[in-house]
Amino acid sequence: MSDDQDRRRSAGGGRRRFTARRKVCQFCADKVRVVDYKDVKRLQRCISERGKILPRRRTGTCARHQRSLTVAIKRARHMALLHFVAAHVRS
Repeated sequence: MSDDQDRRRSAGGGRRRFTARRKVCQFCADKVRVVDYKDVKRLQRCISERGKILPRRRTGTCARHQRSLTVAIKRARHMALLHFVAAHVRS
């Protein structure tokens, strides 16, 4: 390698890498032991516009609370507290 190439590499002209912050589980932060299916506002935060349950990587919930969240959302849907499908998809 020539001296010119070495200088270009060590000059710091490279791109900075973006490091995403690790999301904190909402339920662990609030010290919630059981995810309640009647707490519709909290459940709606974990549902997409189309009515799908959002994955852990989007919501930041831990594995334990994601499992109980899924059960709570399904119970709330069965009890007609949440919609199975979004309004604009139904019509």
